[in-house]
Amino acid sequence: MRHLIDSMDLSLEELEELFVLTRDIIENENKYRDVCKNKLMGTLFYEPSTRTRFSFEAAMLKLGGQIIGFSEVGSSSVSKGESIPDTIRTVGCYADLIVMRHPKEGAPKYASFKSEVPIINAGDGGHQHPTQTLTDLLTIREIKGKIEDQTIGLCGDLKFGRTVHSLIKSISRYKGIKFVLISPPELKIPQYIRKEVLIKNNIPFVEVETIEESIDSLDILYMTRVQKERFFNEADYLRLKDTYILDKAKLESAKQDLAILHPLPRVNEISPEVDDDPRAAYFKQAKYGMYIRMALIIKMMEAI
Repeated sequence: MRHLIDSMDLSLEELEELFVLTRDIIENENKYRDVCKNKLMGTLFYEPSTRTRFSFEAAMLKLGGQIIGFSEVGSSSVSKGESIPDTIRTVGCYADLIVMRHPKEGAPKYASFKSEVPIINAGDGGHQHPTQTLTDLLTIREIKGKIEDQTIGLCGDLKFGRTVHSLIKSISRYKGIKFVLISPPELKIPQYIRKEVLIKNNIPFVEVETIEESIDSLDILYMTRVQKERFFNEADYLRLKDTYILDKAKLESAKQDLAILHPLPRVNEISPEVDDDPRAAYFKQAKYGMYIRMALIIKMMEAI
């Protein structure tokens, strides 16, 4: 039995296997419509989600499987005080695979110690979001034709952004990766990412405070929202939430083959006028998320 808790749990060879399988699913979807027949997936979302939850559920249904679970703790026994181990053990009596999102860092890993079925981390606090990283890597691979040799701008909430942390850790294993870290001083990348991933592995990076000063050098611009739910002080959130807004004017000096990504949801950090720009790839990214999760479910359930 194997869990997916951290974006580094998969080797580069395993990532490539997933990408190849995903490409085959995209091209031959009907071939996979019954591979999870009679399989059950439990979705335990202790924190609100649209794309991740719907993406997993759509993936399982398209594979012929079924779903049980909750999308808010108020509709489960968690609201009565049930512990994570008890919830995990109970759901594991029914489901063949558990997908778990939790606001506390480390909760899915803790749950994996108590589980008798595989667990997929669907996001834990400001820590990790491995399946979003799979989505991001696949999107880059599909749009750019490769993952290597990219200059990636990461913009917005780099301190609490779990998607950013997961992506940096995973994509840094590919050759020729450079980062431009765009954030206000209060939302800079955490020290453990800076020291243990970037500096330790000699990954080139620069830190800037505006999009304009670096956008012309980027192959990929990964926008993120400033996350209200991660702030202890609402005044700080209100002061920082509109720091970066990507619009047509800022894109004038960008490369014509720039790929604009965003894990979504967005608030106002990408102007709607950018949606029609051919470089905007964030809705494609959301669809790729469903397909890569189909491949992941197949692999973790050993369905083929």
